[in-house]
Amino acid sequence: MHKLRTIEMHRLTVEEFKEAKKLPLVVVLDNVRSLYNVGSVFRSCDAFRVEAVYLCGITACPPNAEIHKTALGGEDSVDWKYFKNTEDAVAELQREGYFVYSIEQVEGSTKLQHLRESLATQREKGVAQRYAVVFGNEVKGVLQSVVDMSDGCLEIPQFGTKHSLNVSVTAGIVVWEFAKHLLLQQK
Repeated sequence: MHKLRTIEMHRLTVEEFKEAKKLPLVVVLDNVRSLYNVGSVFRSCDAFRVEAVYLCGITACPPNAEIHKTALGGEDSVDWKYFKNTEDAVAELQREGYFVYSIEQVEGSTKLQHLRESLATQREKGVAQRYAVVFGNEVKGVLQSVVDMSDGCLEIPQFGTKHSLNVSVTAGIVVWEFAKHLLLQQK
């Protein structure tokens, strides 16, 4: 087995990325305080060709050296927009026809392993096929007011002693699940 060099991977240029068809998903960061987490989310969003990242509240915006350190240029390829209030971002997304999930542990949440069934139910009901996922602050999670506005909540089941995952790890897992189901749907 031969480990591929970067040149052998035939990756898109930033210009090609901007023109390419995107995963119908917007990632919303609700008051994420770590610039390294923000950068890591940009990098994951680039990997799965996410439509955009919405940065809200205290979440830092590019250009920023600490974001770049983990984004490695993902902040240049993925479109982004800043909102002072996360509620405004969610309201805009819903007006544009997005189904908004908060990623949070709440009563009645949909476990991530049931995402496929949730998406199928929405298709059957004629709900738009565009989605947004809201990831919360490293300590407080998604604001309750944002949870209240959301169309649903997704939760990653966990089986250890800790009750949460790092926000950038969570984003990678959730974005991959959407990519897996939405890209399979297209084939």
